[in-house]
Amino acid sequence: MAQLDTRAKLAILADAAKYDASCASSGTAKRNSRDGKGIGSTEGMGICHAYAPDGRCISLLKILLTNSCIFDCHYCINRKSSNVRRARFTAQEVVALTLNFYRRNYIEGLFLSSGIIGSSNYTMEQIVEVARSLREDHDFRGYIHLKTIPDADPELVHLAGVYADRVSINVELPTTGGLKRLAPEKSAPQIEGAMGNVAHAIADGRDARKRYKSAPKFAPAGQSTQMIVGADSATDRDIVGKASTLYDRYALRRVYYSAFSPIPEASAVLPLQRPPLMREHRLYQSDWLMRFYDYRADEVRAATDDATGMLPLDIDPKLAWALKFRDRFPVDVNRAPREMLLRVPGLGVKAVSAILSARRWRRLALADVARLTVSVAKVRPFLIADDWRPVVLADRADLRPVVAPKKADQFELFG
Repeated sequence: MAQLDTRAKLAILADAAKYDASCASSGTAKRNSRDGKGIGSTEGMGICHAYAPDGRCISLLKILLTNSCIFDCHYCINRKSSNVRRARFTAQEVVALTLNFYRRNYIEGLFLSSGIIGSSNYTMEQIVEVARSLREDHDFRGYIHLKTIPDADPELVHLAGVYADRVSINVELPTTGGLKRLAPEKSAPQIEGAMGNVAHAIADGRDARKRYKSAPKFAPAGQSTQMIVGADSATDRDIVGKASTLYDRYALRRVYYSAFSPIPEASAVLPLQRPPLMREHRLYQSDWLMRFYDYRADEVRAATDDATGMLPLDIDPKLAWALKFRDRFPVDVNRAPREMLLRVPGLGVKAVSAILSARRWRRLALADVARLTVSVAKVRPFLIADDWRPVVLADRADLRPVVAPKKADQFELFG
């Protein structure tokens, strides 16, 4: 590792960081000025996109401090027994890289995670030192997201929140049994205990800021976590329930879902194939329902298949729920409360807000609703308008193929 130059280390440690979904990744297009055209150059190595607390989309340098690790989690490509090329940055190398990219306007911040080297405390000290140096030595005011280590000293985890905009602690797997089987060196109570400490510190910090403007900020962008999907036997019903519990207990800003991807020289206890990427997509949609559409976790779980506990892959969970509970429909667009309008397939949050505002002044026809949705065909069977009542469609036993999207459209956001 000592013989690797900075660029070689960056290639290894940026690639190793791609498995962490807690920062939505999207690389830049590769461009250069060697052909004599244009000025400057950039490439996607280690660049990801995330959202700041004010909603801005920002570019972050996304890397690991090191991909060496003393743990041997079966699902991790950087596990102790994995035969991968190792590299390690010093804290000051990460600081220099961040400032370098920032001054060239490639990035607006840093996402830093790491394998465990030496001990959890030693690794956490190095991660915190990067953020401390950026903030205190260089007056860096860009965005910083730090991945913390749950079994590190709580004071070190707290320091991470002092310097970072957001911190995250991965629960790794949806069930305690899955964690014991695939990551025996990690402890579910320890992980959630650390998340609880961070949640309390965030709440205390916000309370202090309300009373005293000079009070220091603590992780103002909150905390997030990640669950690996498909590495164990957890069903979508299990995952939705776990996510809901985490949101309620720890006031998380986001739960990220990462479809398990088979790794070289994989452990024999892992599945041979990755789950369908559509499964990950459907879980994000179910998460959206709980966060923005006021669905309770038990409602989303009710959209899963009774026998398998899985969300359907061919339709989104909102439509699956509506088809399963046909007795709740159709709803009157001119009279129904917001809660039920949000459950109409094809109607998004903005559309529902527009309907509630417009109907204060006049009765709405189907054409009015059509202007607020991408597919009026998806909406018609589930609502009543001033000039529309789905007498035939509402009673059709084969409604699913009528309202389900074509295969090419399955990645569209549901309404």
